[in-house]
Amino acid sequence: MERLFQNSRFLVIIAIITTAISSLLVYIACVNIVFNVVKVTITALPDSAKGGKELIVELLKILDLLLIGITLQVITISLYRLFISPATNKSSQFLAAFHIEDFHDLKITLVQVTSVILVILFLEHAVEFGGTIETLYLGISIAIVVAASTFAWRSMK
Repeated sequence: MERLFQNSRFLVIIAIITTAISSLLVYIACVNIVFNVVKVTITALPDSAKGGKELIVELLKILDLLLIGITLQVITISLYRLFISPATNKSSQFLAAFHIEDFHDLKITLVQVTSVILVILFLEHAVEFGGTIETLYLGISIAIVVAASTFAWRSMK
């Protein structure tokens, strides 16, 4: 029975493959989006502040997608190193850069990245719609979530 439980860790391969494919798809989509943004920007350079703001919002959305892709990549590598590979985390410079030594560290990293993504989402909204009451409500909501995440992150240490 113990051996069955030991080998069941290989079921994590499903999550590893899924997140790896997802990360790759996000990166491919980002390259395609950047290519199209560059093409459109070169052919029709923004000639007003509104056009410049639209370009900034588009670039922020790309940054948001890239952060999600990086997060999926971190999850992929972390799950592989934590559950499948017997190698220590010291042999993984990628995980060492994120200070991920166990599943708990992975959760903390995900909370931190999620907070950054929410802040970028707020920035996108603020640039796109300006100082509206909806922007205020969104800012308050995101501030509450980030504060709760920070509190949870600090209590997880």
